[in-house]
Amino acid sequence: MELRARVENDLKDAMRASDDLRKRTLRMVLAGIKFADVDKGVKLEEPGIIAIFQKEIKARREAILDAEKANRGDLIQDSLDEIRVLETYLPQPISEVELKAMAADVVKELNAVTPSDMGKVIKTLIGRLQGRAAGDQVSKVVRELLQK
Repeated sequence: MELRARVENDLKDAMRASDDLRKRTLRMVLAGIKFADVDKGVKLEEPGIIAIFQKEIKARREAILDAEKANRGDLIQDSLDEIRVLETYLPQPISEVELKAMAADVVKELNAVTPSDMGKVIKTLIGRLQGRAAGDQVSKVVRELLQK
């Protein structure tokens, strides 16, 4: 089942079950997806939808950091709960070892040798990962490979 349809069906199920957490979280994601559809002028494909999920998770992790500074345990728990819901829609994450191996392959394939080649390596690698690793994680691994 397509990810968009799965989210929409799960939202309906959450509404029927009065699951406020899932309902609230999935509504925010669907709003982000629809906003991106309108902004780009085309219906988002799977990779774009996965990117929205990753963006939402990143926003909640940042909210957790802010809530920790403000000593707001309730907000921290809400964000953690929302992250758990969002993560169920992402593909299985890739291990650090697998990521490094894939990055090394892309570096060899593109003959990248300097940090200035980092952009083209990351672009190619992210396309192959299809949402299985966060952008900052990919960037870190590629930077380490190109600085050697």
